[in-house]
Amino acid sequence: MGRVRNKTVKKAAKVLIEKYYMKLTSDFHFNKKILSEVGQVPSKKLRNKIAGFATHLLKRIQTGSVKGISLKIQEEERERRLDYVPEKSSVDIDNLRGDQDVKRMLEKAGLEIDIPIDEPVVEEKQQKQPRRGQRRQQ
Repeated sequence: MGRVRNKTVKKAAKVLIEKYYMKLTSDFHFNKKILSEVGQVPSKKLRNKIAGFATHLLKRIQTGSVKGISLKIQEEERERRLDYVPEKSSVDIDNLRGDQDVKRMLEKAGLEIDIPIDEPVVEEKQQKQPRRGQRRQQ
């Protein structure tokens, strides 16, 4: 079930994210400290609500776009995700195996990868037995 947040909390959280996006993280307590340093919030309860909603929005920005937040911030986040290069590739080239078709495809693609060729295993088809209640064809 969703939470009811008033316009003040939502607007303050969005402004906080637009101005101090680089300082904020997905940790509520850290965002709460930053909010008390950079902003003047009249009560602790309101500060916690703003920090909580800002944390919620930051998590949503990491997964996709959020309505009402500057497109510049979202573009930066999208570019950061696209520029990420893992240290270890998920494709292990040392253990690749394939058949003749795979080898031909690699050659057509212009890749000079030498992979061991597996011979295809031909399995015998199992004869289907008639289902219960069905008559055999004679």
